[in-house]
Amino acid sequence: MEFSAASAHRGLIPWLGLLLAVFPSCLPIWIPPTPMQLALVSTNAVEGQDVILRIRNSPPDLIAFMWYRGIEVKNHNLIGIFRSDSGHYIIGPRYSGRETANPDGSLTIRNVTPRDQGLYNVVALLPNFQTALASGSLNVYEPVSVPILVASNTTVTENEDAVVMTCYSIVKFTDWLFNGTSLQFNERMKLSKGQESLTIDPVKREDAGNYQCKVSNPITSFESEPVELDVKF
Repeated sequence: MEFSAASAHRGLIPWLGLLLAVFPSCLPIWIPPTPMQLALVSTNAVEGQDVILRIRNSPPDLIAFMWYRGIEVKNHNLIGIFRSDSGHYIIGPRYSGRETANPDGSLTIRNVTPRDQGLYNVVALLPNFQTALASGSLNVYEPVSVPILVASNTTVTENEDAVVMTCYSIVKFTDWLFNGTSLQFNERMKLSKGQESLTIDPVKREDAGNYQCKVSNPITSFESEPVELDVKF
């Protein structure tokens, strides 16, 4: 079930019109006297996916939820106001056309982009114009795919040859693995500025083994297929 959206300038429900005119300067932010306080769950998302900003510990007898984008809880940051009992939904200046109000008070944002990243505030309107406020953040990350590792040579001679391994990935940050564990760097190993290339010069027998590069974000991670380095001595 989704609430229907209505223009903020047409058919205003009287109590919502009044609320838009006076909030937030005349409404106190009230935190219920209970250990279970209203909370907004901070969320990580990958660019392009649909995200639900969820709330916890909704106060009883609430009348409406008001969602804001940005640090300040002010009208120019309003995404929308929706009443939980009637389903009336009024959009605000920060409504992009991709936000949907849900019956539980959560907010769905479709096809998130890096511009959606930042702080969000939700205000629960309680009887007698009391309110409860919660804040949380949305972090949007680049999508991650399996990287490809390429070596300049896979059969080298100890103390004579050098090898350059390059990790090709759509994201820049790279971790390096050796035989399935984090690579222990030494003075013969150098990384490029973006960490996407590893140079070993000169190669020694203890460098023989399987190399991989790993790319990740807080949501997903992928490792390349291993490249086996054979060192002759």
